[in-house]
Amino acid sequence: MGSTQARIAIDAMGGDHAPKEIIAGALRACEELDVKVLLVGDPEQIQDAFQAEYQSTPKLEIVPSEGMIEMHEEPLTSLRKKPKASINVAMDLVKQGRADAVVSAGHSGAAMAAALLRLGRLKGIDRPAIGALLPTLVAGKSVLILDVGANVDCRPKFLEQFAVMGSIYSRSVLGIDEPKVGLLNIGEEPSKGNELALKAHQLLQKNSRISFIGNAEGRDVLTGDFDVVVCDGFAGNILLKFAEAIGEVLLQILREELPQGVRGKLGTAMLKPNLRRIGQRIDHAEHGGGLLLGVAGISIISHGSSQAPSIFNAIRLAKEAVDHNVLDQIRSQYQKVTAIAPDGE
Repeated sequence: MGSTQARIAIDAMGGDHAPKEIIAGALRACEELDVKVLLVGDPEQIQDAFQAEYQSTPKLEIVPSEGMIEMHEEPLTSLRKKPKASINVAMDLVKQGRADAVVSAGHSGAAMAAALLRLGRLKGIDRPAIGALLPTLVAGKSVLILDVGANVDCRPKFLEQFAVMGSIYSRSVLGIDEPKVGLLNIGEEPSKGNELALKAHQLLQKNSRISFIGNAEGRDVLTGDFDVVVCDGFAGNILLKFAEAIGEVLLQILREELPQGVRGKLGTAMLKPNLRRIGQRIDHAEHGGGLLLGVAGISIISHGSSQAPSIFNAIRLAKEAVDHNVLDQIRSQYQKVTAIAPDGE
């Protein structure tokens, strides 16, 4: 583990609730996580947000930037046209060694493109992947899903690389000695699935350095049987957003079905601690966002709708990755645990 204070660059202009909620999450992180936060954005807007909410300006470093990448803009073109946009400046802080990680709730495509352009890919990685942690039926256990949106189309070897990176993350950060890897598919049998699934299954099965236990159907993902589940970004993004929606639906049903009246209020009060724990287990805000694995820097991509609790948890996720030297683990171990197909599939 790292012993120095993690330095986290925050894209203060990215997200539906920027900069107010970004700042609130960053302040909480400074108080509770022992991190140094560098807020990247328009100094005037950040100062106005401070003055509107706080009596004195908190001790956070503000790094000026000019403009941001809007959600409707094409990532690569916009990043080149706006070299001083907040996400570009934040990534540059990591490249220059002034920050250890970046957190952004802005344009996810722009965040990934900026990471690739500014930081580059790790040697041996063809495509980076966004990994998201989801709760499982086993209390206290999460499953890492990747990719959940970085690569809509994948080749079999990409999924193999995702499995290796996910296993390294699970070992180094989550403390799982032998992470069980699954391949998202429409059936348990090795013969099921499309061409991508069939070829990826063969590669994963041959890779002796990961613990591949077979296909994971949709109903298996959250059972706790798997520690890492790999898939292309198209399926992964659908899976992630459906899981988040189910969590919101369950919470709403619980609220609606609780008894009404005086007895209902009394019963609700007694159940409040339980309901809070349920919410924490299924609320996507508790996980903060996805870790972009495969680039030469720690980067957390949060939801565009992120508010202060989600930003706080994204910073916590970034700090954990920094403290456990995830980047160095992948960089140093990757060549030892991969088995890339010679035909480049």
